[in-house]
Amino acid sequence: MEIEYKNFLFIKNRLDCEKTRTILLFHRHSFYAILFCMNMEVFVLGCGGMMPLPYRHLTSVLLRRDGDLFLFDCGEGTQVSLKRLNLKWKKIDAIFISHTHADHVTGLPGMMMLSAQVDRTEPLYIYGPPKVAEYVETSRRVLDMYINYPIVIKEITAPCVVHEGNGFYVRAFPLSHTKTCVGYTLEELDRPGEFNVEKAKSLGVPTGPLWGKLQRGESVRSLDGREIFPADVMGEMRSGRKFSFVTDTMYIPSIAREVKGSDLLICEGMFADDCEVQAREKKHMTSRQAAQIARDANVRKMAMIHYSPRYTDRDLDVLLKQAREVFPETELTKDRMIFNIPYEN
Repeated sequence: MEIEYKNFLFIKNRLDCEKTRTILLFHRHSFYAILFCMNMEVFVLGCGGMMPLPYRHLTSVLLRRDGDLFLFDCGEGTQVSLKRLNLKWKKIDAIFISHTHADHVTGLPGMMMLSAQVDRTEPLYIYGPPKVAEYVETSRRVLDMYINYPIVIKEITAPCVVHEGNGFYVRAFPLSHTKTCVGYTLEELDRPGEFNVEKAKSLGVPTGPLWGKLQRGESVRSLDGREIFPADVMGEMRSGRKFSFVTDTMYIPSIAREVKGSDLLICEGMFADDCEVQAREKKHMTSRQAAQIARDANVRKMAMIHYSPRYTDRDLDVLLKQAREVFPETELTKDRMIFNIPYEN
C-alpha cells in the first residue's frame, strides 16, 4: 500500500549517491587511488520492552552508513537518545517499523514533527506492516501536525526488498508475534576485489586514468594495443556487510535463514529460561532461543535488545550468561551503546 499525502510530492523511486571518498595520489612514476571505505555504525537509542524505565528507553536503533541514516523502530525516548548522542536526525532517510504495538511506535509522531522544524526537501520513507499508514495518518490528523516535507508510507504484506540505495538494499521478512510483525536486514552488495598494481604494470597498462577505468569495471587498451579486462588485474569480489534487526517474535527456524551471515544481529532476548512458558504464550523469545538463531545463522555478533521490565540492569547478566552458553559472541545492549561494523576483508 502506498499513500500520497495531499500537497505532498510522491516519489516512487529514489537512488542515494554513495558517499565514498577517493583521494588520488600522484608520484613521479606512479599513480595510486586510495578508496576510503564507508563507515557503518549502529546506535542503540533504546533497549527496553513494554514500558520505559528511568534508565532504559523503549526499543529503537539507528544505523548510519556514511551519510545515510536509517531508524529501526521508534519507541518512546528515541528523541532523547538522538540528542544525547548528538546525531544528525535531520538526515534520517527511512524508518522501518517492526509492528504497531505501542512500545515500538510511540516515538514516531514526535520524530515526524521534529523533522518539520528544519528545511527538508528529501522524502521520509516509513515502512511497516499493515496499520502503520493508519497510525501515521491518525496521529497527524489528531495532533494537527505541520509537515513540510514529502512522506512516503509503504505497508509490507509479504517478504520483499522494501528499500534500495546505491550499493545496498533492505529486506523485510515475517516474524511470529501476537500481531503482524516483520524483521529487517540491511545488506550491502559485493565490492570489487583488490587492484593488482604489479599485474597492471606487467600487462603494459600505463599509470593514470586507465587504472581507474579497470577498477570501475571497464576494459582498456595496453601500450601495445591489447585489450585488458578488469578480471586480469582485479582480485575476487569481496563481500559487503549485513545488519539484521529482529524483535517481538517467538522462536521460529526461518529467522536464522533470513539473518544468515549477519555481521551484527540485533535480536530480542526478552526473558530468561525460567520464563520460557510465558515467553511462548506472549510470542516472545528467551535469550537462549535468540542465541540459537545467532548460532544457526552463523552471525559474527549478536546484541540482545527489548528486555522485559522485570529485569533491572543488574539482572540482565542472567540473560547474557544463558545466551553465551549457546552463542559466545553475544552482548547486551544498553541505551546509547554504539557498534561499529567493519568490513571483514
